[in-house]
Amino acid sequence: MEMIMTVDEQKSRTARSYKLILLFAMVSMTMMFAGLTSAFVVSKSRADWLKDFQLPTAFYYSTIAIIGCSVTFHLAKKAIQKNNQSNTTIFLLTTLVLGILFVILQFVGFGQIVDNGYYFTGSGSSITTTFLYVVTVVHLIHLAGGVISLLIIIYNHFKQKYNSSQTLGIELGAMYWHFLDLLWVYLFLFLYFFK
Repeated sequence: MEMIMTVDEQKSRTARSYKLILLFAMVSMTMMFAGLTSAFVVSKSRADWLKDFQLPTAFYYSTIAIIGCSVTFHLAKKAIQKNNQSNTTIFLLTTLVLGILFVILQFVGFGQIVDNGYYFTGSGSSITTTFLYVVTVVHLIHLAGGVISLLIIIYNHFKQKYNSSQTLGIELGAMYWHFLDLLWVYLFLFLYFFK
């Protein structure tokens, strides 16, 4: 006898499938960053490793910005679950602004590193700054995916596709941004403490 799924059961199954795919992608990204930080640890024993290198101050501010992204995305998810469209709009747009601010501050940080006489490539570079650059740029590439997905979520929100019974897009976006946030905080603390 063939079972017929209800619309709610179908939506629930679809949501679980999308969340599982996203979870798999996040685990893969975590493994990649674990590999990069392991290479960082191994390279620390090199003679040309910079022992007195300090992270640029812009990275501190960018860390605050990305934590803010997680908070505002969480608030957007809570607002849509209550069918509060106006607060959802405010929190999604605030997340976008904070995400863009994070990217800008990362590039300001790169500028501060260069201003201090350190370079990422070429004869004036060191293994320390090259690793920092690679880890940060790889994170920024993943963040670009987050910004694109956020823009799609905002577009869909303005098209009235989300409400208290249809929150999947916002939930997936929030999961990914929380992951990006945790990943950057891990990388920041790793780079700060593991000199």
